[in-house]
Amino acid sequence: MSELFEPVTVGALELPNRLVMAPMTRSRAMHAGEVTELTAEYYAQRASAGLIITEGTQPNRVGQGYIWTPGLHTEGQVAAWRKVTDAVHAAGGRVFVQLLHTGRVGHPSLHGETPLAPSPLASGEQLFTPEGMLDHPEPREMTLDDIARTIEDFTAAARNAVEAGFDGVELHGANGYLIHQFLADGSNRRTDAYGGSIANRVRFAVEVARSVADAIGPERVGLRISPGNPFNGISESDTDDLYVALARELAPLGLAYVHVMEGANRDTTRRIRAEWPGTLILNPHPTAESYPARPEHGEEALREGVADAIAFGELWLANPDLPERIRAGGPYNEADRATFYGGDAKGYTDYPTLG
Repeated sequence: MSELFEPVTVGALELPNRLVMAPMTRSRAMHAGEVTELTAEYYAQRASAGLIITEGTQPNRVGQGYIWTPGLHTEGQVAAWRKVTDAVHAAGGRVFVQLLHTGRVGHPSLHGETPLAPSPLASGEQLFTPEGMLDHPEPREMTLDDIARTIEDFTAAARNAVEAGFDGVELHGANGYLIHQFLADGSNRRTDAYGGSIANRVRFAVEVARSVADAIGPERVGLRISPGNPFNGISESDTDDLYVALARELAPLGLAYVHVMEGANRDTTRRIRAEWPGTLILNPHPTAESYPARPEHGEEALREGVADAIAFGELWLANPDLPERIRAGGPYNEADRATFYGGDAKGYTDYPTLG
């Protein structure tokens, strides 16, 4: 699979291969949203990736939507992440942090506040806690001041990321979280400049991206999207037109990349690719049956020209030496789903390598 091992430029980085580790929540930041030395070991083990994108990391308190997830809005969190970036760089890797504000996908039990969202519409989903499942409450509709403050918080977290040694940041605009909630007409019922038309619904995503790019440089900024993904109660009536418009609005910013999480919608991916002039990272799922993605799916997307680099999730989780295994044609460790969220080294740093 020679295409996967060709170098590629992403922003200011020259990646030695086109294999990207996708962001995956692991819920192991048990104290004050601070990652641990085990987290540093986990990511350093996977430094042979062309680029690592970390688990979603909240830019402020109210942006937390799950227990034991890390943040980047306190001095302690920045210091903890510095140990991770030092470990990855020492192992020869490159790493972006994903900034994730979950919006309405949250609960006061996490931070003592009512979750924020573009409109006061509950997700219909639940939060896992050690005491049981809790319904997501109806969120508070964000005022214009809330929107401006949240953009400032994303920007401050991006500056913190640079201070922590990250090579860049990925803004999470997918999977039903805050940026996606603004994009989707099912969750955004606003009647002001941030709702209604497609032009208005893409405004928040573009303003966040522009502010972060102005603060740390566009070559350090990526955006993840998931067209048509119904996760967390999201619905879109105009998926293709929405994401084509978003790509057009983002194009002048010169971002490092757009990261598409595909969901059996290769035609949509092609339309985005036609409008996006920069690097496109693809988490490929060209059909409903192609989950989880395999190396051959990535090779196919590169040959077709719909992507410049390929992100895998479960394959990286279970195979810290994934490039070596792909070169060898396998075998591949199977991911232990029982250890995905929370816990210790089991199912985290104990997956065997070929060596």
